Amino acid sequence: MQEEIFEINVNNLDEKYEFGKIAKQASGAVMYRCGKAVLIGAIAIEEKLIDEDFLPLTVQYSEKAYANAKIPGGFIKRETKPGDFETLTSRIVDRSIRPLFPKGFHYEVVLTIMVVSSDENVDMQIAALHTANATLFTSDIPVQSAIAGVRIGKVDDTIILNPTNSQLQNSTLDLLVVGKGKDVMMIEMRSIASMKAQVENFGVLDPTSGAIPLTIEHQEANEVSQEEMVDIIEYASRAIDIATSRFEDDFKKVTKTPLELPLAQDTFDEELYQKVGSDFSSDIKKAVSSMAKSERSSELKKVVARVIEDYSNDDNTIDKKVAQSVVEKHKREIVRAMILDDNIRADGRALDEVRPISIETNILPSVHGSCLFTRGQTQTLVSATLGDVKGAQSYDLITDKNTQYEKLMVHYNFPGFSVGEAKYQGPPGRRELGHGNLAKRALESSFDMRYDGSVRLVSEVLESNGSSSMATVCGGSLAMAGAEVESVSLVAGVAMGVIVEGDRYAVLTDIMGLEDHDGDMDFKICGTNEGITALQLDIKLGGIKLEILKEVLSKTTVARQHILSIMREAQSNIQKSQALPSTEFFHIDPSKIVDIIGKAGATIRDIIEKFEVSIDIKRDVGGVKVSGTCPIKVADAKAHIEKIASAPTKKQQTYEINKEYNGKIKKIVDFGMFIEMPDGFDALLHISKVAKSRVNNLDERYNVGDDITVVVLEQKGKKVELATLEYLK
Repeated sequence: MQEEIFEINVNNLDEKYEFGKIAKQASGAVMYRCGKAVLIGAIAIEEKLIDEDFLPLTVQYSEKAYANAKIPGGFIKRETKPGDFETLTSRIVDRSIRPLFPKGFHYEVVLTIMVVSSDENVDMQIAALHTANATLFTSDIPVQSAIAGVRIGKVDDTIILNPTNSQLQNSTLDLLVVGKGKDVMMIEMRSIASMKAQVENFGVLDPTSGAIPLTIEHQEANEVSQEEMVDIIEYASRAIDIATSRFEDDFKKVTKTPLELPLAQDTFDEELYQKVGSDFSSDIKKAVSSMAKSERSSELKKVVARVIEDYSNDDNTIDKKVAQSVVEKHKREIVRAMILDDNIRADGRALDEVRPISIETNILPSVHGSCLFTRGQTQTLVSATLGDVKGAQSYDLITDKNTQYEKLMVHYNFPGFSVGEAKYQGPPGRRELGHGNLAKRALESSFDMRYDGSVRLVSEVLESNGSSSMATVCGGSLAMAGAEVESVSLVAGVAMGVIVEGDRYAVLTDIMGLEDHDGDMDFKICGTNEGITALQLDIKLGGIKLEILKEVLSKTTVARQHILSIMREAQSNIQKSQALPSTEFFHIDPSKIVDIIGKAGATIRDIIEKFEVSIDIKRDVGGVKVSGTCPIKVADAKAHIEKIASAPTKKQQTYEINKEYNGKIKKIVDFGMFIEMPDGFDALLHISKVAKSRVNNLDERYNVGDDITVVVLEQKGKKVELATLEYLK
């Protein structure tokens, strides 16, 4: 292939694609440029049909440290295992391109995307998606459609198409949509919290002047309404259509001749299908009922075994895969027919019915906050652990030279026993990282941005039959409430499904594993009473119609309100954890913060030592946080601080130079003594001004509380220099 360069300027992106320049031995390759960012994409295929019923596709997105002119940190000075952002980006690309492969394409494919030069203002996930698209579409792998991704931001109520990273930092919306033509194939969305100024009153200046007006910032979660969400997705769909049309028109000029690869043959046996439908229909329905109680059911395996046993003879042995495909098709048809024809589901629920919910909070005595959340046959145990600022997770982004810190961490674990499997639990895989990231995105807009510590949520999935990530959202929100972490609002999540047959469709609320497997769409939506905070959509169909999307979002709102009402009742019954430190949050007049701190921090240190507490102060708004293990001491410390803050403001007098004043020794330190002057202010008597001769130990001559006569030598503002009469003789 000769070198070809295409410059494409659509949807606020200026991209350059270079073909025939690199990795010529790969099935397809491209060098992608946007701004200073450079990505290399290469795809390779093993031309051997595997004997398994799935597409063995591997997507590897990796960021090289040299791309940002850095040497990797740590002991080993080379790239090691991928970070969370790399893993999540690989997962996004995989979910976007997997539906493009034809049915029966069971060949091992590895797509590699490397970031070799970074740009702080380039969206690396959009860059990775477009690199993957160009690599796959122009390769010799028989894929006929192009995809495109767009990110939507919202700054000052203005929608921005493909914002830069700096624009996204000021956005209240982060919506990623991937599709082909007008068809939406994948969505990821989160709302981004912001602070809004509001005038409030704290403290009293004096009886005549009244309350002191202060401008206090309040956090807003910036939830998105269902109506606005539909409009924005429709807008994104139009942008995707423009981009994919341009990609296909340009890239077809350099597309390689497709490989002639035989597709895996369908093992379906029509005659056997008819027999099984006649003889085993009731058994399969029974198996479906069993699968409504568990994601894994042995009943269907028993039906397959009986089919093989009953229909095999000396002349014809029924192949296990053939029997499985026949039984699986009957099962799928039964599940879908029950929903579309009878408006009933395998577990007997109505289409819009949420499974029974039970909630227990703070059930772990040695944990700061905990919640056992059970919805149907899905159960998660979520714990909340509070830490200081040092407990935040540090991470690096290829687009930023500075280390970032994650104050809210959400870790999701999915052990095998949750679905009845005897399986070793190793490090978290892509699925676990993806579910944890979705839960975090849902919760973080309600998490207090000003929180001066760190919070780690860990979700242990104890039982699973669909929507364990949504149970993690609900349990995580209540676990933080149990740990008394301030938040804007409770957040709930629910998974929705859609079954489509021709012009008929049905929307399912709170889907279980069986409906996820045999359905056509998996839509996870999280939010508060006010609207949506996060969502994730994967579509098995070619796309989704907007009228279906509107109905899904409408029914989601009803389900979310139902779940939130149960969560609020559970929140009202939370008993404080025995392990939780006592904390008091309150405000004082910001002008009194200096009095709380004291000279060189002396006052605040005395309070910390006397009451055995820790104190954090927000100078700009007068916010005070007092924490400790003893509630009585915390309350006493709060009262002491409020007493200092309510004391009349002292006006420092101007001292007369060379005049004698009667003071009191307040504190003795190595370099001198702090003397309380008659007006109540402290001034330093340096050790060199105590006597003519050298004084080595002030404690041998003076005691705290002694009266002392001093002479003012000099005054510069609040800084006063003193000397003793002995020194001046």
